[in-house]
Amino acid sequence: MSSRMSFEAKEKTEVRLVFLGAAGVGKTALIQRFLKDTFEPKHRRTVEELHRKEFKVGGVKVTINIMDTSGSYSFPAMRKLSIQNSDAFALVYAVDDPESLEAVKSLRDEILEVKEDKYTPIVVIGNKIDRQEERQVTSEDVLSQLELDWNNSYLESSAKDNVNVLEAFRELLQQANLPSWLSPALSRRRETFPEEGNKRLNMNKTNSCLLS
Repeated sequence: MSSRMSFEAKEKTEVRLVFLGAAGVGKTALIQRFLKDTFEPKHRRTVEELHRKEFKVGGVKVTINIMDTSGSYSFPAMRKLSIQNSDAFALVYAVDDPESLEAVKSLRDEILEVKEDKYTPIVVIGNKIDRQEERQVTSEDVLSQLELDWNNSYLESSAKDNVNVLEAFRELLQQANLPSWLSPALSRRRETFPEEGNKRLNMNKTNSCLLS
């Protein structure tokens, strides 16, 4: 087998990430901080949105598709389809909301059931660490379960203060087998991403697509 064929077998040039978690934990905020380096403090209910970004590094184009899902869990068929079609998963909870951590546990079980693979790439993200005074979930609580039972990556973040957002995406992309040389380009993401590659598909209840 040639080295090129071996490279293509191990690393992809297109990947689909999906963000799952309870409503209000900051899934959309994390995605917008990564894509646009902006933060909107007001919570906006998400049904399902697909963001598409393209890198071009060394003449090779890499496409990242990011699915932002509803936290209401009122669309189980849509969620199952998102899981089936995705390569890596961000399970997001808020450190000031213990119930959102319980939602992450249920979602992880659902992912493993749908994918039928206990080694599915999953990154658990404890968001909103800027709210230390309201914190109700400690990193020690989560790490004990992750290390003993889950064997998944974990980090804490703040979309508001831009803490560990880039690191979360790096971990997701690495687990999804995107090319390792993409990492430096992530640090220059606003310069690397072409504007025309920043397209958002808003999926409403009728599954029609509005391109903005």
